[in-house]
Amino acid sequence: MPALSVLMVALLAAGWVLAGHLVDGAPPLLVAAGRTAASFVVITVIALLYPRSRPQVRAATARGGGVLLLAFLGFFAYYSGTLLGTGVIGASRVGLIVSLLPCITFVIGIVAFREPSTRRKVLGTVLAVLAACGYALADAPAGDGAGSGEGGGVLVGGGLLALGGTFTYAVYGYVYRRRMADLSPVAALPAITGAGTVMLGLTVALFVPLGGVSAADWGGIAVLGAVLTAPVFLISHELILRKGPLFTSAIALAVPFLVRLGEWALGRESAPGPLVLLMLLLCAGGVWLTIGGARPAPRAEAATTAEAATTAEAATAATASAADDTHPAQGAEHRVPPGPEPDLPQATENGTRLGAGPRLPQGAEAHTRQGTS
Repeated sequence: MPALSVLMVALLAAGWVLAGHLVDGAPPLLVAAGRTAASFVVITVIALLYPRSRPQVRAATARGGGVLLLAFLGFFAYYSGTLLGTGVIGASRVGLIVSLLPCITFVIGIVAFREPSTRRKVLGTVLAVLAACGYALADAPAGDGAGSGEGGGVLVGGGLLALGGTFTYAVYGYVYRRRMADLSPVAALPAITGAGTVMLGLTVALFVPLGGVSAADWGGIAVLGAVLTAPVFLISHELILRKGPLFTSAIALAVPFLVRLGEWALGRESAPGPLVLLMLLLCAGGVWLTIGGARPAPRAEAATTAEAATTAEAATAATASAADDTHPAQGAEHRVPPGPEPDLPQATENGTRLGAGPRLPQGAEAHTRQGTS
């Protein structure tokens, strides 16, 4: 599990850096549709390579309403909001907003799914949101697409786009766990990514001009979807089922740091200043407070295991009791089950076998004998 978490964080950070580069030369909606389509192809091929997953693939495809809802929340709305926001305020800021996903997931869990709340989680959520806003203001001159000439309204608009996409993905985690918990991710994702590809593809075909997209951008979109996005989908959905939406979104805490450092290393951003680093650390601390109190999962798992063991013991006892009824202990009186007696050979009297013919009740038989004596 730790290896999967580290791999997911690394792939996420690399994906955001590459996406930030691609939206400079290609329309953001095209990047969203292309990466979703490429990941759909890869995941579908993987699912078809495993014959055991084919019945589950058909089962997922049959859940039309759930598939469409998940495709809209987790792909169309999420990628539209975050990638349009990346084109406005830069990948590093969008990465920081996406890092608020644990806090948003926590709030949605309280409001919509009645999950328990603590003072620590509330404090962490408030701290993370304030630090994210402070980071966006402190790092304003350095963001992609948000240079010093950009107005504050554009900055706010890009942030709201990214925040809206992040919100829909937080809802997506809960909906996925409720609708697809009985299916493996490799079986459920082909239908969901396929529906998301259709939604995004239709939007691109209707509203996005494709004339100025270079071959290098097309290749980058394919790499983004097939190499970076598809594995993240499989890993994140597996973690949603195993650990829950809050844990899965929380392990992406390191992504904004890696994205910021990656853009600095590529020369696309200036070195982060002390105030920017302070805001990043405060945001990280807020998210950590939010997820730090959510540790009773092992206890719940242990309780579930204990309950299962108790149930197994009860079933074993019931089986043993049934076996005792069928095979009595040594020395116990052997009881013949009620039913018609077998027609055993009997002593004969005057050449007629006693007991032949229909059996009479005991009282009637005695009366007959008395009458013939």
